[in-house]
Amino acid sequence: MEWRSRRGSRNIEDRRGRGGGGVAVGGVGALLLLLVGAYFGVDVTPLLQGTDPGMGQGGQATLSDEDRQAGEFVSVVLADTEEVWGQIFPRQLGKDYRPPVLVLYSGVAASPCGSASGATGPFYCPGDRKIYLDTAFFSTMARELGAQGDFAAAYVVAHEVAHGVQDQIGILGRANQMRSQAAEAESNAISVRIELQADCLAGIWARGAEEMFGSLQAGDVEEAVNAAHRIGDDTLQRNAGQVPMPHTFTHGTSEQRARWFMRGYDSGDMGQCDTFAAKQL
Repeated sequence: MEWRSRRGSRNIEDRRGRGGGGVAVGGVGALLLLLVGAYFGVDVTPLLQGTDPGMGQGGQATLSDEDRQAGEFVSVVLADTEEVWGQIFPRQLGKDYRPPVLVLYSGVAASPCGSASGATGPFYCPGDRKIYLDTAFFSTMARELGAQGDFAAAYVVAHEVAHGVQDQIGILGRANQMRSQAAEAESNAISVRIELQADCLAGIWARGAEEMFGSLQAGDVEEAVNAAHRIGDDTLQRNAGQVPMPHTFTHGTSEQRARWFMRGYDSGDMGQCDTFAAKQL
């Protein structure tokens, strides 16, 4: 993906230079604990001991060159989503797009939706319409999950922005209300539809970015599809040494996630992303 020397977003809230009680994670056991925590939506930070090696005296974080570059990358991707959705909303929905703010943090950060940490992974919070992202997650994706490449990271940002799109058009609020009134298995099934729709919307963004900026390079779409495949519920459960249990899935299978991303990319049509009307996912 061509992103250097391009416009960044102003909707970035960078908290990485603040003290936040960082968490040092090391070893296979800690990684599996983080994956399980992220999968089941449980913050396991209290179970992880240590201090963030990026913290200096007085609790002030020192950003490395890699950290700064990651922040610049996220800012450019976010700017691209703003321009793409800024055109799609009036054309397909007849309304203006209101972009979310993206919070960059290191270690731990507070949000209205609970504590953001390495145990929760990136997420969109409807409570303040902000995305929370620790860019260290990109390294985890590449090293531990096998999802390498800058466009794999761009897919993560686009997926969380897509939850903001769902929120703005009212889908996320209605779906979450349904989840709150449903039994666990049904709630999980609704969550899968939310996440697969966000994958489809991320695919629409990828198509728009290619058409508007010509920023995609050979292999970029494949990187995004691979990332979607690597974080499917069935693949994560197998990698954690479990037998996949479909009734516990909250994001969809690897095949579903990759296919819905490509559905959005191939069509560019938000109407093709209606997972809630789909009889078969």
